[in-house]
Amino acid sequence: MIVAFSVTPLGVGEDVGEYVADAVRVVRESGLPNRTDAMFTSVEGEWDEVMDVVRRAVAAVERRAPRVSLVLKADIRPGVTDGLTSKVETVERHLAEQRTH
Repeated sequence: MIVAFSVTPLGVGEDVGEYVADAVRVVRESGLPNRTDAMFTSVEGEWDEVMDVVRRAVAAVERRAPRVSLVLKADIRPGVTDGLTSKVETVERHLAEQRTH
């Protein structure tokens, strides 16, 4: 499964990058395949391990913020691995094919 999630501290002012970094650090230290962009962090693995990482990422922000917002989207597709890479590669392949036609 792939989970894309965003953890936002509330009540800490406008500059939240340092808090978000706490959450991303948890994800990166998990050893699971992951990718972070401007809006979400995506992590791939089995249900229990991914949800544990999300829980710990939220807890890392919660330790320093009085309130935390969590947005989560999941792609639950048993038997699929390397989805973080393969899904993007498929789109890129289609884009490249369109340029050659």
